[in-house]
Amino acid sequence: MKALTWHGKRDVRVTEVPDPRIEEPTDAIVRITSTAICGSDLHLYEVLGPYLKPGDILGHEPMGVVEEVGPEVTRLKPGDRVVVPFNIACGKCWMCRRQLYAQCETTQVRAEGKGAALFGYTSLYGSVPGGQAEYLRVPYAEFGPITVPESGPDERWLYLSDILPTAWQAVKYADTPPGGTLAVFGLGPVGQFCARVAQYLGVGRVIGLDLVPERLEIARRYGVEVLDVRDVDDVPGTLIDLVDGRGPDAVIDAVGMEAHGSPAGKLAQAAVGLLPDRLAQAMTDRVGVDRLSVLHAALKSVRRGGTVSLSGVYGGELDPMPLMEMFDRGVQLRMGQCHVRRWVDEIMPLLERDDDPLGVADLCSHRMPLQRAPEAYEMFQSKQDGCVKVVLEP
Repeated sequence: MKALTWHGKRDVRVTEVPDPRIEEPTDAIVRITSTAICGSDLHLYEVLGPYLKPGDILGHEPMGVVEEVGPEVTRLKPGDRVVVPFNIACGKCWMCRRQLYAQCETTQVRAEGKGAALFGYTSLYGSVPGGQAEYLRVPYAEFGPITVPESGPDERWLYLSDILPTAWQAVKYADTPPGGTLAVFGLGPVGQFCARVAQYLGVGRVIGLDLVPERLEIARRYGVEVLDVRDVDDVPGTLIDLVDGRGPDAVIDAVGMEAHGSPAGKLAQAAVGLLPDRLAQAMTDRVGVDRLSVLHAALKSVRRGGTVSLSGVYGGELDPMPLMEMFDRGVQLRMGQCHVRRWVDEIMPLLERDDDPLGVADLCSHRMPLQRAPEAYEMFQSKQDGCVKVVLEP
């Protein structure tokens, strides 16, 4: 089959790889019909290369049709249309029974000290072949895949794999009080959904911050109050002034480790990227740092006693944090990989509605064949051609 494989920093290629097969009785094989590029895939393209090896199959936002199931899979049958969550969970362990699926104890990558295995996301998370391919082997298929209706375009359901539940969790974790104000840093795909979910759930005022004109315009179309950070010298001060002189009740950081405006962090990441993989892994594990401009701005913007919710991915071990200020101001911080299946029952009724209240039909800016995936990665990273979200078609 054809699959998108990693071969080095900013070097991804569509190559021929062996077809996946049933390896365990709880496996399923899914023929992929749509598979998206996630913002966190760009971390593999740039920063997390030391944890990949040439030929690794990328991608963790797939959906498709079940082709084959193992003998212990009774919930699915060939022909079912499914979305595959990005984290792999058994559904039965101590963590899964508490709906902490991203911490599944059956698939935890204990050798790396990490949580549940993820599709297409480095040796840190199990080196499981990903979904930017024609076919995907899905472990623990009795629990993981989400069965969706046969009708409707793929984009109606595809984002259940990651970014829509991720945004839903981020808004829930933010816990904005009724009638309160939520600021969303970063209006990429997750940030766009954060803003829309917040509005749907009744947040009184939503402010979205970004520096990409196309992203700001999309949010504005959905009634979000937008702030172009290129026009602002002091983002925290501006937000505090905008919200009663005390700042938003809650802030979501939907950007993560590769934020703009962090030259020291960018230099540190680049330096580690020049090292041999074994040294780079050791450096990242012990002294890795992130680009923290957005996180620090979020912590300084939120009002006293407010909440900062992190959905952007971070990976640093020695990230400096303004703990004295956080403690003095009573800031709460919530974060973590999304527990996808935890939120599906709440989200699904909205996707089944014809009026599309979360605007899932309006997010994809580029639908491209899998063969053009290398071009799509470059375009998405450099934000060319108004690129907001790319969906690949195997």
